[in-house]
Amino acid sequence: MTREQGNPLTLTQIGAAVLSIGLSVPAGAQSLADDVAAMISGGTTHLALRYRLETVEQDNLLRDATASTLRTRLSFQSATANSFSVALEADSILTVGADRYDSFALDRYRGAYSVIADPVGNEINVAALQYALDADSSLSIGRQRLNHTTQRFLGSVGWRQNEQTMDALSYHRSAGSLNVDYSYIWNVNRIFGGSKPSAQASDLDSNSHALNISNAYGWGTISGFLYALDFDNARGASSISYGGSYSGKLSALNLFASYAHQSDYGDNPNSYDADYFTAEGSGKVGSITLLLGYENLGSDAGNLAFSTPLATLHKFQGFADSFLNTPANGIEDIYLSASSSLNALNLSTSLHRYNASEGGQHYGNEWDVVAGYKINAHINVEAKVALYSSKDFGVDTDKFWLSVNMAF
Repeated sequence: MTREQGNPLTLTQIGAAVLSIGLSVPAGAQSLADDVAAMISGGTTHLALRYRLETVEQDNLLRDATASTLRTRLSFQSATANSFSVALEADSILTVGADRYDSFALDRYRGAYSVIADPVGNEINVAALQYALDADSSLSIGRQRLNHTTQRFLGSVGWRQNEQTMDALSYHRSAGSLNVDYSYIWNVNRIFGGSKPSAQASDLDSNSHALNISNAYGWGTISGFLYALDFDNARGASSISYGGSYSGKLSALNLFASYAHQSDYGDNPNSYDADYFTAEGSGKVGSITLLLGYENLGSDAGNLAFSTPLATLHKFQGFADSFLNTPANGIEDIYLSASSSLNALNLSTSLHRYNASEGGQHYGNEWDVVAGYKINAHINVEAKVALYSSKDFGVDTDKFWLSVNMAF
């Protein structure tokens, strides 16, 4: 089933029905027509294009992969009428020239080339009805982009051409120093959906809850979170995670730390317990920002490890994406990065050292380098390199990206 054939169609019907009821009750049919017209005429439309050339070379039997893809995105945010508004977004992804990569689509490239997870196709990325409860809080129902804090537990995977979005009912409150985000998620629209059937599940049938509460103080921000993930068609990924985080400053040093505990949940056939911990410190030395970090996704005696299936995983443990699935012995990532800006040019480099949380294995090392240049307010370009040197996990992997982003 493609993503156009699943739950998203019913969301449009639900949204239209709720919108009609909410707007017609107080004022009648003529008022409804006027309000809908005002929502449309007062709305804003944006066009964004992202061209990307991506290459992958791996020390295995797979052929080197090259993907030249263009994503065209059209977004609309309506004006608000009687506290209601609508958000819509559609994506179209196609190849431009080179087309030799395994996107998990069941085509002639599947299993023969290295993976670049950018399937071609069209997608309704966002289709949500929003209702403002008051000046500080709101509800949204429908297909949404959900990003919690660092996106370690819940994110939209914005790096890939086809983003991960959620069919969900969400509540958001931001009042003074307090922020509350809660979502009930009944379907996860993953990055693998495209015009062809995929070897990966393009949707996760979900009965999940995501809660993040944070409060800012003079000495820093404290957050607490709970992610109860239950997937009917991926039961082994069902888990419950709860914990907290701190972010703040100590003199000129920026600090971040987070801890969480995870165990099996829902219909997961496995039983396990594992812990997560991360700590970062960053500061400027002249014009250079240095960051030292440590992240540990623990393991339950080498059987199962801490995992975050709804995260923006590309942000963590290196850009080579060698650890999208946590190894059974867990993973310990020690990393150091340096970044600097010179006018419109941004540069950064990072070094990662990967070890097992249990068992003493040294998985490997990775270098990442990124250069970005802002041409003007509408166009920017980015080049990116990831070099993973394998020791006891995976294979040597070299990746290169060249992206051009245009937004209007």
